[in-house]
Amino acid sequence: MKNAEKAGKKFGKLVEILDALRGEGGCPWDREQDVNSITNYFLEEVYEAVDAICAKNTESLAEELGDVLMEVVFLARIFKEDKKFSIYDVLDGINKKMIRRHPHVFAQKRFRTSKKVLDEWNKQKKVEKKRKSLFDGMTKCFPSLMEAFQIGLRVSSSGFDWKQPFDALQKIKEEVSELEKALKAQKKEKISEEVGDIFFSMANVSRLLGVNPEIALRQANAKFIKRFKFIEKKLEEEGKELGQASLEEMDKIWEKAKNKID
Repeated sequence: MKNAEKAGKKFGKLVEILDALRGEGGCPWDREQDVNSITNYFLEEVYEAVDAICAKNTESLAEELGDVLMEVVFLARIFKEDKKFSIYDVLDGINKKMIRRHPHVFAQKRFRTSKKVLDEWNKQKKVEKKRKSLFDGMTKCFPSLMEAFQIGLRVSSSGFDWKQPFDALQKIKEEVSELEKALKAQKKEKISEEVGDIFFSMANVSRLLGVNPEIALRQANAKFIKRFKFIEKKLEEEGKELGQASLEEMDKIWEKAKNKID
């Protein structure tokens, strides 16, 4: 049996399980859920999957992707009950879209580079969605840093972009200089604006370097927490609390943490 057939049977089983849970005599908790509650769980599972990717924990990732898939089927089941669409419509739609947007694989067109593939994808998407602007249809649910990253991706497809990451890095230096001027002038609104410009520029540098800024920041956050916990542990061993240690003392322990924790 081919892998696709095996996966299809397992997927069909998941659909049957959700049908049973939501049906007569099913699970009281599952039957009480609605679009809003499952959307919250869906987002939670997506972030947990991203955490597993960042941690390079493949065993956990396999489980988390299963949870994400389950929430997709759950949402489709709810909309089926409202006679809007079913999981069949979801699968049929994405299958047709993937074939339609890959004419270089499933039809006669041939593209030599990934850039040509992406250009064709965006061109077809704009026609299909009847969009006039590059930003039409962009989700409003992105975290701000991810939104900045996506804005850069969209405009770069039209050629509005820096030639290399180093050029974009110069823009950050320019924005930092502007922030310094705003700080000296003590202009609060200008300070806020320049901080935003720095984040936006950093998102574009990340994009040009092939780094997702949202994931990079999550990793940096996790690293900081690990290192600060090291400070807490060392101070506890010395019989001190955080408020009792000087900044100099904590800086010394921080330097040790940097050597021990990547």
